[in-house]
Amino acid sequence: MTTRTTTQAFFDPATGTVSYVVWEHASGHAAVIDPVLDYDFKSGHTRTASADRLLACISSHGLRVDWILETHAHADHLSAARYIQEQAGGRTAIGENIRVVQSTFRKLFNFEQAFVADGSQFDHLFKDGEVFRIGEVEVTALSVPGHTPADMAYLVDGAVFVGDTLFMPDLGSARADFPGGDARQLHASIRRLLALAPDTVVYVCHDYPPASRQASWQSTVAQQRAHNIHVRDGIGVEEFVAMRRARDATLDVPTLILPSIQVNVRGGRLPPADDNGVAYLRIPLNALPLP
Repeated sequence: MTTRTTTQAFFDPATGTVSYVVWEHASGHAAVIDPVLDYDFKSGHTRTASADRLLACISSHGLRVDWILETHAHADHLSAARYIQEQAGGRTAIGENIRVVQSTFRKLFNFEQAFVADGSQFDHLFKDGEVFRIGEVEVTALSVPGHTPADMAYLVDGAVFVGDTLFMPDLGSARADFPGGDARQLHASIRRLLALAPDTVVYVCHDYPPASRQASWQSTVAQQRAHNIHVRDGIGVEEFVAMRRARDATLDVPTLILPSIQVNVRGGRLPPADDNGVAYLRIPLNALPLP
């Protein structure tokens, strides 16, 4: 809790994702950040249990949703942005460089002709440094590319929601080997975040906790600068880039990357149904580079 807003976190153990509801005390205006649509890979079924937890919070506090914010087009979970919007209203938004990501994956999945890589699947595309509001509380959208070209962080009321750019200090940083990712750019983005006031609260989008601790998602800029195993003060860009490239070369392809991207570049919408009324996710064979 900060001076003018409350933040409620929701952890999804199946994907390691942390979603948030942030609201202004005075007005009850709210934003939802990175909501999860549950997906069972084996059956092909989607469910809304995770998103319904966010909606229950919104309902119990009598909140009015202004924004449904994505930090990027996630590769490890499907977005529930469209479902949240249908149930609670609000405008869906992401960084303007989503167009680059859409263009890349439009080719990989050979999307239908009607799909246009112009970001129009979202209600708003943020520019770097753009200021918007949750009620009367100002929020600044920060472009933090490197993990993907379209990553955004949201600075609000003494806290910053960093998406996948940073993890908890004992886990370090996000991978930079996705299409359009760049370790050097990621380092610059992280240092931009770590230049914020030391007491700024850092909320991460994922946690993959070791057996020694429970899942957690909140730290501070000061804690990250002192203890982050990849980017603490004293670790330079060349050391970071070498570490990141070596580490990324060992990582598996995320389990849900193929279904997730197809939904997430559409703003949380499923692909259009075929003439039999069923929507399909496409699996490109022998097309993704192997790690």
